[in-house]
Amino acid sequence: MDEQTFADFHVCVARPRSARRWFKPQVRLYVDGRSPFAPLPFDQAFPMLEWGLNWCVSAHCHQYLIIHAAVVERSGRALILPAPPGSGKSTLTAALVHRGWRLLSDELTLIEPESCRVVPIPRPVSLKNGSIAAIRAFAPAAEIGVPVRDTVKGTVAHMRAPHDEPLASLRTIEPHWVVFPRYEASAASQMTPVPKALAFMQVADQAFNYTIHGRRGFDVLATLIDRCACRSLEFGELAAAVAAVDSLARAS
Repeated sequence: MDEQTFADFHVCVARPRSARRWFKPQVRLYVDGRSPFAPLPFDQAFPMLEWGLNWCVSAHCHQYLIIHAAVVERSGRALILPAPPGSGKSTLTAALVHRGWRLLSDELTLIEPESCRVVPIPRPVSLKNGSIAAIRAFAPAAEIGVPVRDTVKGTVAHMRAPHDEPLASLRTIEPHWVVFPRYEASAASQMTPVPKALAFMQVADQAFNYTIHGRRGFDVLATLIDRCACRSLEFGELAAAVAAVDSLARAS
């Protein structure tokens, strides 16, 4: 594919053409005209669209190293937040973008192999369960959609990023920090250095297509970790966690 070619996915959600359009309505995800997943209740259409877009990227965009991680930016430097589900990654991301950081991605971090820079794919931040109330309390001005209940991930609501910069989002960003967040109720915020070898293994564990890239995947990930300051962040309170991240950025 040459550099002038534009590639995309044709994605939509729609009601099935059956009696289920009216009786217990459902919705299907269509990608390039086919439906890869079972239908969901109609009120889960927006979460299904988000999950479908994530699937499109993680299953097909292997020109990048894809990491299950949020990523935010300040002053041209990217902070990558790799973490398994339930670690508070999206909650911390939502808090950071209401304190001066810019959203590059809530769910997937794309690393360009040639430059080892981050490719932004910003979309609304997916908040789940208790995170919704936590962000409403932390940032009362946050624009959060209507919660959708009883999904496979519990209650889900999507938050609009406060800074919309669509043209700037096309730029790649230099990574400077990798922080592994872990939420623990009532825990004091504590940021701890992570040895490079351990950080490499933890990020590799969160990479969707590390093995697909083979040796190149190893080299790209090694370069990424070598360039970044690596920390773990245990937190129980958002304001203190944001302060710890800001302190790391200032120190660098």
